[in-house]
Amino acid sequence: MKEVATNHYGKIIKYWSLYWIFPILILFVWKGTTILGIIHNYTLPAPDKVIQTAVVLTTNGTLAGNIIISILRVLEGFIIALAAALTIGIAAGLSVKFEIITDFVLQVLKPIPPIAWIPLAILWFGIGEASKIYIIFIGAFFPIFLNTLDGIKNIDKKYIELARVYEVPQKRVIKHIILPGALPFIMTGTRLGLGSAWICVVASEMIAATSGVGYMLMDGRDLSRPDMVILGMLIIGIVGKFMDDILKKLSNRMIKWN
Repeated sequence: MKEVATNHYGKIIKYWSLYWIFPILILFVWKGTTILGIIHNYTLPAPDKVIQTAVVLTTNGTLAGNIIISILRVLEGFIIALAAALTIGIAAGLSVKFEIITDFVLQVLKPIPPIAWIPLAILWFGIGEASKIYIIFIGAFFPIFLNTLDGIKNIDKKYIELARVYEVPQKRVIKHIILPGALPFIMTGTRLGLGSAWICVVASEMIAATSGVGYMLMDGRDLSRPDMVILGMLIIGIVGKFMDDILKKLSNRMIKWN
């Protein structure tokens, strides 16, 4: 038992050592280049300056406030996109006619980057919350929709045909065959959609907002504060990773059978 426990903890230590070695190396190189004067503070401030800025903004509540506002915006737009994408994706996957009807419009809209919708969103909804939610919706919708559709198309048709032979109601077919069979694809699309939603909220906040992480980035630029800009970028990456980790764990729990 002791040997098993020792090997287990040894593997954990080895994993985390490998996991953090590259970020620590980047910090050392970053700090070294600023000390040697290779990179000037007004272009890339030292790590301790960024940490100091983080402490100040955390103490006065600015950092937490901006992060919470951005996350709430993302969740609002993402939940709407998830509901719409699952509904349309399942409908298109089960009905060839519906897929044909919607295919042209969706395929034309799909390549348009969400940021290209920002001018229209502002014209339609103003610079308030609705325009940002709309951009998040556009960014999250297509990854979820496309993966849902692909997931349904990859389900073994024998199960659906068997359900029809036994005249199983459509609701039960969707609940017990379609959704479980397409779930791995749906969860992949959900992770991609959430990541895209987070990118979109930052982009929309950089153009028209008075709060949020994107606004903090633009505020840092306007104030010529590269430390604030870099802090904002790090926050974007860390929060994005945290959200993806949550969905990844949820996905592993939901599709253990896979």
